[in-house]
Amino acid sequence: MTEHTASASPPSAAPLVLGIETSCDETGVGIVRGTELLANTVSSSVEEHVRFGGVIPEIAARAHLEAFVPTLRQALDTAGVTLDDVDAIAVTSGPGLAGALMVGLSAAKGLALAADKTLYGVNHLVAHVGVGLLDDAADADAAGVSGGGQPAAVTELPPGTGALLVSGGHTEILRVRSLTRDVELLGSTIDDAAGEAYDKVARLLGLGYPGGPKIDRLAAEGDPEAFRFPRGLTLPKFVGTAEQPGKHRHDWSFSGLKTAVARAVEQFEVAGRPVPTADIAASFQEAVVDVLTAKAVRAAGEHGITTLLLGGGVAANRRLRELLAQRCADAGIELRIPPVSLCTDNGAMVAALGAQLVAAGVAPSSLDIPADSSQPVDRISV
Repeated sequence: MTEHTASASPPSAAPLVLGIETSCDETGVGIVRGTELLANTVSSSVEEHVRFGGVIPEIAARAHLEAFVPTLRQALDTAGVTLDDVDAIAVTSGPGLAGALMVGLSAAKGLALAADKTLYGVNHLVAHVGVGLLDDAADADAAGVSGGGQPAAVTELPPGTGALLVSGGHTEILRVRSLTRDVELLGSTIDDAAGEAYDKVARLLGLGYPGGPKIDRLAAEGDPEAFRFPRGLTLPKFVGTAEQPGKHRHDWSFSGLKTAVARAVEQFEVAGRPVPTADIAASFQEAVVDVLTAKAVRAAGEHGITTLLLGGGVAANRRLRELLAQRCADAGIELRIPPVSLCTDNGAMVAALGAQLVAAGVAPSSLDIPADSSQPVDRISV
């Protein structure tokens, strides 16, 4: 299949872009004009996964198929535009669940071909950073309407921008020299993502799925110092020094923490004593956010990051926001946290990155781009 080029005239300085996100269990369609958010419509299949205790890829893919057209129509109606008005279509090409990604890519390719629009396959992780450019983001909600007014001029992120992305599938710290050309991975988890650890511990405590909100609520009733759970990859042999960094200086590990929680629960059960679930939840959460924030702030300081964006589903966590804000303030780092509806997976972030790529003159994708479940962060578009 050859590269698809649309016959439409070049977009203005504030391109109108439709974004499609289907990397996991949210079907997201967003519409952005430059940096102005016009629509952000999301349909989640999370309730279909509850009985399994986690996302089932086949169920997620089928849910995307069912939800896509209604979600697209709602987004277009909310934005007050038609597909003919759109300058380009952006879609998540990876990373994510392969089957789920293929649904979004197939839909985007079909729309691009039928409407004669340029197509951009974009990186899911970089798109989480792109949402930081949206104007009036604080007014966004699940329905996704931004304020009115004239289209905003396309801008760049501030110099020294970085991102801490924390979700069920990813835990990374990024340095962003240019949103469209230069994004560097500084550190990531070497096993479970933080959100996965929350889900597994919630299962151990009998709280159900999804675990993040349930543990966060229960932790508010417990003592975060009741148990001293391990902080993974914090020993000197892993961390090293700024001059001689260890192999995992800016990386995380949560598998040992999960095992420690399991052992604590087991000890109470074997002894026939009630499990202090609130104290365990609070102590577990403190261990997660302590190491997340400490390593992120250290990486930021060592790599010239002066503005840090927090994204991903775990960005809704009360204690993570609180401790990260405190440590960023102490280190002189500006912390930016978009509203929860833009932290979790959504189409607006994909459209926001797509608008930047269009404005920067980046070549569009061809119609034969594949889904890449492990797309590296330095492949911003494909």
